[in-house]
Amino acid sequence: MSTQPETGSESVHVTIVLPCYNEQDHVIDEVERICKAMDASGHSYELLAVDDCSTDDTLARLQEAAPRFPNMRIMAFQHNSGSGTVRRIGTQQARGDIVVWTDADMTYPNERIPELVDILDNDPSVDQVVGARVTEAGTHKVLRVPAKWFIRKVAERLTNTKIPDLNSGLRAFRREVSLPYLRLLPPGFSCVTTITIAFLSNQHAVRYLPIDYYKRAGKSKFHFTKDAYRYILQVLRMVMYFNPLAVLMPLALWLLGIGVVKGIFDMVVHFGYFANNTVMIFISGLLIASLALLADLIVRSRGDT
Repeated sequence: MSTQPETGSESVHVTIVLPCYNEQDHVIDEVERICKAMDASGHSYELLAVDDCSTDDTLARLQEAAPRFPNMRIMAFQHNSGSGTVRRIGTQQARGDIVVWTDADMTYPNERIPELVDILDNDPSVDQVVGARVTEAGTHKVLRVPAKWFIRKVAERLTNTKIPDLNSGLRAFRREVSLPYLRLLPPGFSCVTTITIAFLSNQHAVRYLPIDYYKRAGKSKFHFTKDAYRYILQVLRMVMYFNPLAVLMPLALWLLGIGVVKGIFDMVVHFGYFANNTVMIFISGLLIASLALLADLIVRSRGDT
């Protein structure tokens, strides 16, 4: 990983982390749009453009345009690491009190970034602001919409919170609050899901701002089957990390309930005899309940939540 020499080490109020991977045809348009909006807002800021080892001329375009954008800092990775790794390292390297995540593919209304920052500035009780998309313009729309709805409903159920948009790529949050959770970020797209659930699971207030979502410029890096599978696994992993009872105890209680009902049925039909499957169902419920309680004890004693 290499970093463009910095013009100064002074702190700024906002750091915008912009992952860039094979975005040569529009990355400068995106940089110009972000900088124009931030310049007009009056917020001190830096735009941290991170090239994730692009195979096209994305890095060269950024370096060529750097003199036009004095608030842009360029970081170049030596191998492709994924957007989650980019966002994690970008947040760790950020000089701003507020960190903004967005994409360089022209899908998000990045001219509205100052609105997200203003919400955090005006309401100290809010720790994260998420741009909640009101439209879906991505690829595989027929498959993505129901899959994302299902995953979002699972997350809402497990976190006991309404989540208008679980995996929006446009969000602003307080850097200090996010630091304990950065180590949990996976390398891929599900990093945005992770940071949402991490905040919600630890009672950090998250506010949602409705935004439009536009057709992507360039080729999508999203692979429906692989990434949807990773999303649902990451939701379960994160809730297990913070609240394992929400995942395991309902299953345990269902098995115990079925075992008791089946046991009563066995006693009525075959007095004094319990079927093997009845015993197995009941014992499985007891084992999962014990595992849930043990996992919850570990979470409570961990001391990092």
